[in-house]
Amino acid sequence: MKRKVDYTWRLAELMAARGLHNTTELIPLLAERGITLSRPQVYRLVNQRPERVSLMMIAALCDIFECESTDLFTTTATDVRGSSPR
Repeated sequence: MKRKVDYTWRLAELMAARGLHNTTELIPLLAERGITLSRPQVYRLVNQRPERVSLMMIAALCDIFECESTDLFTTTATDVRGSSPR
């Protein structure tokens, strides 16, 4: 059986819950952890669902927000039904 996997990126929610309302507020917090990103990169990281994120980025975000990776993104998996033969 095929499975469809998906995820929900929750960085904007974590930021709002911690009182960070401007994406640029994240830049120095990441820099303190050795990650340098431009304003547009941080904006995309917060406001778009990333397709690729390094483990170092996930570790830094978890440290910043004192959370687990499961707080940063949630995953789902569902069975995909194949087309039935005719």
